[in-house]
Amino acid sequence: MLPKKRLLLRRWRATLLKKRENRRRLALFRPILPGANLKDRLIACCGAMIGLAATGLLCHNLLTHITAAPALVAPMGASAVLLFAVPASPLAQPWSIIGGNTLSALVGVMVAALIPDPMLAGGVAVALAIATMSMTRCLHPPGGAAALTAVIGGPAVAASGMQFVLYPVAVNSILLVLAGWTFHRFSGHSYPHRAAPKPVNSHGTADPPARTRAGLTADDLDEAIRELGEALDVNRDDLSALLEKAELHAMERMHAGITCGDIMARDVVSVRAEAPPEVARARLIEHAFRTLPVVDRGNVVVGMVGHQHLVGNASTVAEVMAPPVTAGPETPAFRLLGPLSDGRTHEVAIVDGHGGLLGVVTQTDLLLVMARTNLLQSLEGAPSPAGLEAPAPR
Repeated sequence: MLPKKRLLLRRWRATLLKKRENRRRLALFRPILPGANLKDRLIACCGAMIGLAATGLLCHNLLTHITAAPALVAPMGASAVLLFAVPASPLAQPWSIIGGNTLSALVGVMVAALIPDPMLAGGVAVALAIATMSMTRCLHPPGGAAALTAVIGGPAVAASGMQFVLYPVAVNSILLVLAGWTFHRFSGHSYPHRAAPKPVNSHGTADPPARTRAGLTADDLDEAIRELGEALDVNRDDLSALLEKAELHAMERMHAGITCGDIMARDVVSVRAEAPPEVARARLIEHAFRTLPVVDRGNVVVGMVGHQHLVGNASTVAEVMAPPVTAGPETPAFRLLGPLSDGRTHEVAIVDGHGGLLGVVTQTDLLLVMARTNLLQSLEGAPSPAGLEAPAPR
């Protein structure tokens, strides 16, 4: 009886291992799209439906009585996938769609006229289309389909000749881009995609901002891409911004145990919003502060005021104060690294759930806790002195 149980157990283990191996193999074919959630996918579906339907209906109703060419060509379906599913991709930008499809169709028509064998002509057309799109900086995968359609699209496409390039390909592409531009005004995506502007020095000098002087540089990014040896479907500036945010999140995760409530100053000097600017100026000078939190009658933070705000003529602090930067006491302290290193913010007001002032965290507070944390980590990871090591057992 015991050997039979062992045999069944072995078979069960073998079956389980086989299932795991099959899942691992299938995972290789499972596409992964970082950043896409169910909402984004539904938006992409709606956008593609609206964009292609609008393009096809306009061409069918306005131009079919002029020419026998098809009102909508298949490559537009592939273009719609990029345009609505990954609108930030360099392959989905207006010049990539319009230029890539149109130039590829032109290449396909010319190759079809020169090479009678459609199989050979198809391969040559797609190869030349890739080269043309690469040289004109409008690489667009559906462009390969446009070139191939010009070769094997059938009698209607062949009869159109050079007209096929302008209509339907160029017209379809332009209308689809216009539909995408209109749709993305309401989808929450920026199109045409613009990378986040690079941070500038808030003091108006030529130096880069403090938080970008150390860490990853443009040369580091270029070298990493070269070492990877792969063409990435992502804008270089987007990749740089993504890595910068990842660095900040990694630092927050490694120091998640330290909160703003742990390091904030609780005996806070503030000024009322209705107070005259002279009061704020006197308190700034008396306590050698750079900024003060501005509160209302209920001690709710409504702004920040510093020396630079008190230069003009004003009757109350509320007229010159800047919007406050706030955080909760449970917020990880290292999450303030971004705002406190932007060159404009010198302290963050720590508030309760109703906006009431609890304390402040300054650049000095964060700098000291970073130094102490790094010192402790270095001491924990340092090897023991040779003289204090236990002797090896004999």
